[in-house]
Amino acid sequence: MTKNILTFDGPQFYLNGEPFRIISGTIHYFRVVPDYWKDRLKKLKACGFNTVETYTCWNLHEPKEGEFCFEGILDLVRYIKTAQELGLYVILRPGPYICAEWDMGGLPSWLLTYENIHIRCCDPLFIEKVRNYYHKLFSLIRPYLGTNGGNIIAMQVENEYGSYGDDHEYMNEILAIYLEEQIDCLMFTSDGPGYFMLNGGSLAGMVAAVNFGSNPKGNFELLRQFSPNQPLFCCEYWNGWFDHWYEEHHTRGAGDTADVLKEMLDLGASVNFYMFHGGTNFGFNNGANYENGIQPTVTSYDYNCPLSENGDMTEKYDAIRKVIQEFNGYADETPVENQPRCRYGTVALTESAVMFEQLDSISTSVTSPWPQTMEQLGQDFGFVLYTTTLSGPFETMDLSIDRLHDRAIVYLDGTYMGIKERTGKRNDTIRIGLKRGETARLSILVENLGRINYGPKIKDAKGILGNVRIGPLHHFGWTMHPLPCRDLSTLSWSPVSPNLSESLPDCGPVFLRGELTVEEPMDTFVRLDGFEKGNVWINGFNLGRYWNSAGPQKTLYLPGPLLNKGANELVVLELQQCDSPEILLTNEPELG
Repeated sequence: MTKNILTFDGPQFYLNGEPFRIISGTIHYFRVVPDYWKDRLKKLKACGFNTVETYTCWNLHEPKEGEFCFEGILDLVRYIKTAQELGLYVILRPGPYICAEWDMGGLPSWLLTYENIHIRCCDPLFIEKVRNYYHKLFSLIRPYLGTNGGNIIAMQVENEYGSYGDDHEYMNEILAIYLEEQIDCLMFTSDGPGYFMLNGGSLAGMVAAVNFGSNPKGNFELLRQFSPNQPLFCCEYWNGWFDHWYEEHHTRGAGDTADVLKEMLDLGASVNFYMFHGGTNFGFNNGANYENGIQPTVTSYDYNCPLSENGDMTEKYDAIRKVIQEFNGYADETPVENQPRCRYGTVALTESAVMFEQLDSISTSVTSPWPQTMEQLGQDFGFVLYTTTLSGPFETMDLSIDRLHDRAIVYLDGTYMGIKERTGKRNDTIRIGLKRGETARLSILVENLGRINYGPKIKDAKGILGNVRIGPLHHFGWTMHPLPCRDLSTLSWSPVSPNLSESLPDCGPVFLRGELTVEEPMDTFVRLDGFEKGNVWINGFNLGRYWNSAGPQKTLYLPGPLLNKGANELVVLELQQCDSPEILLTNEPELG
């Protein structure tokens, strides 16, 4: 059995005893449909890279405690084997926290049902949950460690822990689980370029990597001062950036990206591009930041990468390839090409199902004196509908929702009243008053916009965490319908009403269905002009969120492998507005 053993001695990495430079790129398997894994990895290799890096996402691998999933887009073993077939080494970063602009930084939301749990520290309860996950995860990847003849040459312990805490006992507990599980490849930590981050997140005797987007000379000098007897390694070279709703699309020039790479290589450093290919935050999986309000990440994770969201080789790709070829002294001859795209044109959405008329078939209600959170309802993603009956008399007063997480659409007796958001961008004044003997049905649809993935607020429960008040009065007596929108097969469909545009938003969210017939499945992009906010499904697969007024993203990427030759079911969940029930499938993305 040929082993692949990565070690270091002073400033040099060695692979099987020979000097080795890590030239790696990040491609997350869970952001790319499996049929395209080989295509994206081949393009990484053709660009001159020798290694692929990926996080693992605990929240999807263990969606409910004790229930594991490693199939389909989560088939990590298949991903590792695909890289091995192409001659690529693998760096794994299994967290347990991964950040990654991913819901709750990859931590499963069911952790929040443990009221007194303390995450990312030496809390025995948290460590127990991590150990259970790692036991399953490591049992699957252990045969593919380089020490067992596989291609996994390194694994990270935790992730940028120094940006969060300084519990070295916790870090050593995580390391101890690796050792218990016979993970015997090279292990390392990675943190931002500051003493407090490196000090909080590193472990004695272990390679400490530093993450940055520019100034390699200064950042590597800091790393040398902090840890002088180790190789220089930038584990996250931020060659692009991610986008939030309500903000502009980020770009970075190809020349600048290539120049910084060249400077790192000239300094003798190893490097991992974050990201090389970003992919897509399919479904409800996007995370969020927080600064004076929640900042949810858009569906596209294009990241202005060398490979675009749909896998096209960009100007940045060519510039990076040239630098690596000059460094290596030869050109990689792996044959690669961009995937074809198709403009399928307009698709009419001919059937509809009003969400609030379908509650009995898509949800099971729960009653409580007070509003319960999404997690208390056993739900991870989607929406919760909170309903109650108000009884008069009471004066006209403001409706308030204490600790709303994250976006509420409010209805009174079937009339749309307004929207409140945790973003800080919208907080409509909603006033309610009733006369003696009057009653009214209050409905509040709350959307989880993505759990915070970075910083002190990552314990981010969703729904209504406090109370609903009319003026100073706390209202009690609620019925809640969890709406994860995971399975739409039980919806009852009717022909689209000719008055659809007039009935929205008072009728509440509406599912719209149409059929797309294709002769040749190819990549395409869904454009929803005339719609406002919602999600799109193709053949039952949730492509992600659109939000036209918040921008910058205007199209959703639809990978060709999700299409069938012949008939395909397209479903749109529109929350507020539909000028005309038709969508456009175009061959050009628009990310802002």
